[in-house]
Formats: sequence, structure tokens, C-alpha cells
Amino acid sequence: MDLRDCDTRLQVLAPAGFYVALRVGYAFPESELNRLDCAWVDRYTQEGLVVQDPSMRWIYGNLGWVRWGDMTLEDPRGVQQMAREMGLRFGATVSFSDPRDVGRRSYAVLFRADRDFTDAELDEVFATLRDMHLDASGRSLTAAELEAIRFRADGLLIKQIAAELDISESGVKARLTSASRKLGAKNAIEMLAIATSRRLI
Repeated sequence: MDLRDCDTRLQVLAPAGFYVALRVGYAFPESELNRLDCAWVDRYTQEGLVVQDPSMRWIYGNLGWVRWGDMTLEDPRGVQQMAREMGLRFGATVSFSDPRDVGRRSYAVLFRADRDFTDAELDEVFATLRDMHLDASGRSLTAAELEAIRFRADGLLIKQIAAELDISESGVKARLTSASRKLGAKNAIEMLAIATSRRLI
């Protein structure tokens, strides 16, 4: 599923907002989707709630999903209550990590204002998060796309790559454009940086 399609679907499932962090390593995600209200983001950031949020503790100790109403971790700072006061009445947290991809985790925090999430909705979010994580790891890149990225990383120009692969320049551009889209890169430099960080080249 394309990142835009995932974003659109998550907006339907979590109409009050959501945050997705993909392939978080030591501290930062490789990419993210943030559809949370700015007022909540500002408060969460300014008050340093990330280190006190039971949802974040749950993410790093579990795989799967949990509704905030079912979470048993202590919340001495009252993060969940603060969220409810800001219209984020029903929350859920989803966490995924691939054992073949040690040290990387993806997670989502989702909200509704009208009702709690159903099991089926949370199962769908988990499947979507898993697919996003795996796609972001580069596993969805084709051999041809990886080959074009490697040549580009070696400093070859489009014309030179086309000659090496015996294909048209437009064919090379199509492969690199597709790879950039799959990696969530905004340009060729970012594509090479992401591919390098994920040890694809």
C-alpha cells in the first residue's frame, strides 16, 4: 500500500488524529505521519510528556495493539486525561517490530472523539503499520530499483546508468522515481541517504 493510501485510510479510522513513527532507531523515526491537532502536539512537546506517557512505555515493551482504556500502566502525569480534555477521548496504541530488523520499531497512536476503536479496526491498523514498516525497510524495492540506486550511489549519471543497464534514460529515471517514492524520499539525495541508512547499498 502506498504511503498516501495508508495516510488516507488512517484518517478514516482515526478521525480525531494520529501519529505514526516508522522505523524508529535510537531516538528518531526514519519517517513519520502526524495528523494530530497542533494544540495537542504543542502541549505534549512543551511539557515533555513523551517520557511520562504510558503509551510510549507500552510501545517499547509490547507488540500488537491496546486501547488506552485497557492499558494497565500507571499514568502519574495524567497524559491520557490531558488527551481526553483536548477532545482525544478514545485512544489506541499500536507497535510493530520485525525480528529480522533488530533495533527498529514502528508505532502508531490513534484517536477518536466519538467511540472506542473496534478490534477489527485495530487489527487493520496493525496490518497497515506492519506493511508500512516493511515497505520502509526497502523490502518492497525491486532488484532493478536497487541496481539503479547502487549505480547512482557510485556517482554515475543517468546517461551512464542507462548505458550500463542497456536501457533508456527514461527507464532509469522511472526506476529511481519509483524507489524514491517507496522509500518516502523527497529527492535523490534523500533517497541515497535513506538507502544507505537502511544498508540497502
